[in-house]
Amino acid sequence: MAFFHYRGHRSSPDGRNRSPVYRALLLLLTLSGLPLAALGSVGTHSLSLIGTAEGIASLAIFVLAYALVVSEEFLHLRKSKPVIVAAGIIWILVSLAYHATGQGEAATAILRHDLREFAELMLFLLAAMTYINTMEERQVFNALRAWLVSRGFSLRAVFWITGLLAFFISPVADNLTTALLMAAVVMAIAPDNRRFVTLAAINIVVAANAGGAFSPFGDITTLMVWQKGVVGFWDFFQLFVPSLVNWLVPAVILSLALPNARPDAVEETPRIREGGVVVIGLFLGTIALTVTLHNVLDLPPVLGMMTGLGVLKFFGYYLRRRSLNGGLPPDARAGPELRDLVQGEDRRPPPFDIFQQLARAEWDTLMFFYGVILCVGGLGAFGYLAETSEWMYTGLGPTTANVLVGVFSAIVDNIPIMFAVLSMNPAMGLDQWLLVTLTAGVGGSLLSIGSAAGVALMGQTRGQYTFFGHLRWTWAIALGYAASIAVHLWLSGG
Repeated sequence: MAFFHYRGHRSSPDGRNRSPVYRALLLLLTLSGLPLAALGSVGTHSLSLIGTAEGIASLAIFVLAYALVVSEEFLHLRKSKPVIVAAGIIWILVSLAYHATGQGEAATAILRHDLREFAELMLFLLAAMTYINTMEERQVFNALRAWLVSRGFSLRAVFWITGLLAFFISPVADNLTTALLMAAVVMAIAPDNRRFVTLAAINIVVAANAGGAFSPFGDITTLMVWQKGVVGFWDFFQLFVPSLVNWLVPAVILSLALPNARPDAVEETPRIREGGVVVIGLFLGTIALTVTLHNVLDLPPVLGMMTGLGVLKFFGYYLRRRSLNGGLPPDARAGPELRDLVQGEDRRPPPFDIFQQLARAEWDTLMFFYGVILCVGGLGAFGYLAETSEWMYTGLGPTTANVLVGVFSAIVDNIPIMFAVLSMNPAMGLDQWLLVTLTAGVGGSLLSIGSAAGVALMGQTRGQYTFFGHLRWTWAIALGYAASIAVHLWLSGG
């Protein structure tokens, strides 16, 4: 890729800025875990505007916006708000800087490329979220939870069962939904046993993140890697054994500290609502369609997911007609007085509405992705990509760089980090792309704030699972992190 230098911008003889200001900015980016992205496949030139007033201002705006994102728990400010505003300001600055060099059209082309990247990701996730919400509305997850809590398992058995289920459910459902479901089981069985809740929650977070790392559908980062085409669908399953090791090593250590008790069984009997099993089948069929279209016809994965969403909408129409034709129980139709006397299971749920499930998608998360992708892409348009990529992947080497990506993801969200790595597009073999997929997926388990699953469980367990409670066992999780990397390198011959 050719680089053009900003007029009046002083550079070293090799064409790179080496000023102290630039080095300080590069160090800040590296330490914050936010290597900057730029376009690798737009077909336009990327200017080198490192150190310009616009570039420095954009960097400062992004750092400020991400500081607000990290402080979401304390400020109660939704994380999408600061990054959306920052994205708009950054791209105004990008456009001004590019127009000053006579390359204004290039900035527009870069922005449109980033918007296309976001559109494909958002529509894919919207379809997946709608399916998960529909299964939740049909009581699929509640039925599974009820079956578990009514078995009378010992605390040790619950620890291993919830961890195992989290590991194998998260490759299909997202790790956040999986973690919340398993944590609900833990809280239903032993809500007052603080030690058990803490250990079980840590186990669930690690298992959910590890399980999501070996499937294209298990995590946003794996989905991004698959959609980018650097790792094939079936290649992800080479990470199964390393991911399993990542969970098992800390799980064995944590299990040694478990209290030995057998709580009383809890009687719960919710059933899957009509059509719930069919929705599960449609979801699996949608995944199969998505994989087939992508592997055979080389069509974007989003097409298969949106087609499956259309099928789900047709089935939702059938469910709605069934519920409307069935009406309410006779006593409830008699009048408001008698209707108020009908309690619990005698009441029928309201008519199914697929658009309600669509509306329940994590819109704050989707809008956060929009802001992050545009912010990072805008910063990359200033020319930080080549320098950061060279420092990490040429200077440190791909293995060290990819291991650091996982460590950084425990501090900062792994989505901008993975987007940055994909946009850098360093020259790596499949084994290294799988390594960075693994580390970005499981690195967030090192801290409770390192993944959405950990943050959600801190709230769900009502203060029993905490940041410092997780930190106490970070050493055990780090052993699993190191062991999973070693196993992957051994299996891949690296």
